[in-house]
Amino acid sequence: MNRIRKAGLGWRSTGNCVDKHRPTCTSLHTVRLGTLLKTIELKRMSGCRLIVTGGTETGHAVGTYSHGNGWKIDLAPSRCLDRYITRKLEPSGKRGDGSQLYVSPEQDLFARESDHWDILFR
Repeated sequence: MNRIRKAGLGWRSTGNCVDKHRPTCTSLHTVRLGTLLKTIELKRMSGCRLIVTGGTETGHAVGTYSHGNGWKIDLAPSRCLDRYITRKLEPSGKRGDGSQLYVSPEQDLFARESDHWDILFR
């Protein structure tokens, strides 16, 4: 969390906690360094204020490239972030749940869920 704060990223949790084992928390315990660094790079490139709303806490779908394994992060939507993603990244169809997908040149995958961006940083 210190690295998040130093990078100027915001953080929000519905439970106001960071416990990885509680789904109402927002935890970055065991997040991959690459995921964290790419989130910081997204902030720099977009010029947007980013707010982390989901990380490695329980309650997300499982799998190799999952939140629990540190590959994914959730960010709060904002006019700035929405505009950056939809204008700078390539649309890539829809996910099985109907979320619009966008892909970066590095093959990072951005899914616009109902209340956040679900991002897989490869």
